[in-house]
Amino acid sequence: MRELGAHLLRWHAAGASYVLATVVGVTGSAPRPPGATMAVDAEGNIRGSLSGGCVEGAVLELCGRVLETGEPVREIFGYSDSDAFAVGLTCGGELEILVHRITPDRYPIVEAVLDADGGPVALVRDLESGAMLALRPDSVVGPDADPTLVARARAMLDTASTAVRVIGCADRERTVFIESFAPPPRMLVFGATDFTTALCRVGRLLGYHVTVCEARPAFADPARMPDAHEVVREWPNTYLARTHVDARTVICVLTHDPKFDIPVLVEALRRPVAYVGAMGSRRADRERRLRLRAAGLGEEQLRRLRSPIGLELGGQTPEETAVAIGAEIVAVRRGGSARPLSVTDRPIHPGGLVSGGTQAEQLATG
Repeated sequence: MRELGAHLLRWHAAGASYVLATVVGVTGSAPRPPGATMAVDAEGNIRGSLSGGCVEGAVLELCGRVLETGEPVREIFGYSDSDAFAVGLTCGGELEILVHRITPDRYPIVEAVLDADGGPVALVRDLESGAMLALRPDSVVGPDADPTLVARARAMLDTASTAVRVIGCADRERTVFIESFAPPPRMLVFGATDFTTALCRVGRLLGYHVTVCEARPAFADPARMPDAHEVVREWPNTYLARTHVDARTVICVLTHDPKFDIPVLVEALRRPVAYVGAMGSRRADRERRLRLRAAGLGEEQLRRLRSPIGLELGGQTPEETAVAIGAEIVAVRRGGSARPLSVTDRPIHPGGLVSGGTQAEQLATG
């Protein structure tokens, strides 16, 4: 929808009503992904595309109906439908389209998505009522901000996910389309070891863009870490000082070598990132913390350090250790207790747990 921003803002300035037709589901082969949007105003002006021309004609009829009634419509177009060839979608897939009307009272919600200055923002649309809200990491624009809905949407925004979700809210179970406008969060892994190779797989699974930084040329080989999105050969603290991080970034220091660890941890613990963990024994951790204090870090900064890294799962292999690290990252970022669900009585998906919530109790791999 952001690519239509200039057109939509002109319609807003004119006080026009219009409809948004959005791909909310794709099955099989289809020309455009979920989130593809077409806008149509009362004069029949069309902006954007849903399928490169396959279904636009049929959807245009739905747009006219929704402009008149204000009632949102969901419809599926696919190869198996009796009118598949009529609409031209012969690629073998199916598109589920949501069409809903935008009136001036909803302008602020649309503009919150368009005016995000490239920052992360999610647009949440109720597939039954057409109700909308825009959600940023620290604010919500729109009515009916159910806490569970907001928490689930923030979790999806955090991983830059776009999908239909069924969410149990306070008043009813809602089927919503959550569309994220954000790059994926970053996982920065310092040191290329067997543990790194396994952690790259876990990082990808959790939705991170994974970067491995390794200063030693012999180890900085992308072939050793096929699941990393990129491998950088550079001194760790130098790379961290120049690269972009934000409140969603997680940093894992696996070099287990003070000449690398100390400078990069000093830099990491001074940055506003979500998680900083470092591998090593308990003895190494004690020595590391002494060195970090000597380097000028205070106790509040040191409390952010997850060292030894990961939850105490009893794992032995690099893969099991990577799972323990990934689990700790999830617990820290979502405010989980890191205790078995079988011994807790909280809701499994509490509405109040959001990104940046209370950190889980530190359980070391040691």
